[in-house]
Amino acid sequence: MSAPAPIPLPVPPSPAAPLLHSRTRARLRFWAAFLFLLALVGGSAAAVYRFREAQPAAVLPSAPARMGDFLVIIRCRGELKAERSVQIYTPMVPNLRIAWMTPPGVNVQQGESIVKFDSSSAQQTLMQKEAALRQAQATLDQALAQSKITAEQDKTDLADAGFTVERARLEASKQEIVSRLQGEESKIDYGVAQQKQKVQEATVDLHAASDRSRIASLTRQRDQAKADVDITKERIAQMELKSPLSGFLIFQSNYSQGWMNAKPFKVGDNVYAGMVLAEMPDLTTMLMDAKVEEIDRGRISPDQEVRVRIDSLPELTLNAKIRQISLLAEASNEFPPVRSFRAYAAIPKPDPRLRPGMNGGMDIIINRIPKAISIPAKALFTHAGKPVVYLGEKGKYRAVNVEVLARNPDEIAVKGIPDGSMVTLIDPEKKDQKK
Repeated sequence: MSAPAPIPLPVPPSPAAPLLHSRTRARLRFWAAFLFLLALVGGSAAAVYRFREAQPAAVLPSAPARMGDFLVIIRCRGELKAERSVQIYTPMVPNLRIAWMTPPGVNVQQGESIVKFDSSSAQQTLMQKEAALRQAQATLDQALAQSKITAEQDKTDLADAGFTVERARLEASKQEIVSRLQGEESKIDYGVAQQKQKVQEATVDLHAASDRSRIASLTRQRDQAKADVDITKERIAQMELKSPLSGFLIFQSNYSQGWMNAKPFKVGDNVYAGMVLAEMPDLTTMLMDAKVEEIDRGRISPDQEVRVRIDSLPELTLNAKIRQISLLAEASNEFPPVRSFRAYAAIPKPDPRLRPGMNGGMDIIINRIPKAISIPAKALFTHAGKPVVYLGEKGKYRAVNVEVLARNPDEIAVKGIPDGSMVTLIDPEKKDQKK
């Protein structure tokens, strides 16, 4: 008979067991929190991805396709000019100096004073000329009076000579009743009296001719003095320039201090007689002078419609027509040189704010496509060598092949999409590749 098995004694618990259980629970809590946080981040990322995929139209910029008349244009640049302008010349007066002038850019009306020159020296000259005129007139009056006195005296002397001749003739006629000696003496006295009468007549003619010559010379001097006075008065009247039309003044540059220091004329500057001082453009005859590239010359012609835009007035669009196209091409100073033609578009009703020299653009309308679908030029892309656009539909974009009818710098006329379609301005495929 076998012996009974020994009964094992209970082992007392180790003092390190509670510490091991607490560490295990801490590790379980850490991993549970880590897994929960990881699941939360993954769910948020998935929600954001789904939100972006569901609403790409809100991220990509888009524009609607519009139906209407599409204008095929040629765009060019230029500046405004006045077709008609009046030049302001200085008067033909020496030693001119500007005393007053209308400020540049200020509107003036026709007939108003625009420039006044210093007339002090001319006034002094006028006083001298008037004094010379008075002296010449007095000398002439004195010569006329002396001529009258001399004529009266010569008339009296000539009459006395005539009386003497007549008396001598009477004495000579007594020859028959007096002695022969007395008769001969009377004949001699008669001959002497006739000679004296002839001498007196010659003296009278000499005095008359001398007086006429002197009076004529003094008259010429008086007339010359009067002409000098009239010329001086006319010069003084020319010291004030009037506006030939309504508008504003553009003063020329003063190059007296050199080309580097040239500035427009101002008050106090000296000017030459007969020079161009300023210019007044006629603001009712404004036109756009633009340069058209050589490649576009064959597509434009006179009387084509034009849309004019001014850089400083972006809200303004002016209707115009091409009036003239230059016959010769102009080469630019760039390298390689670019050849262009000048096109002049007349503006029938210019805005009062327009001024010569303003820069702007000009769109020449060469064709019209009625009821065309137009999209921005940035909305057309190329896929597999064909033009496509991307339409936004239900939060997605899909590529649609289109047919290009015409192109402009800003818009393109296409065929193949309905009116009002939203087209993206960025290629979605390229954007996805960047992502």
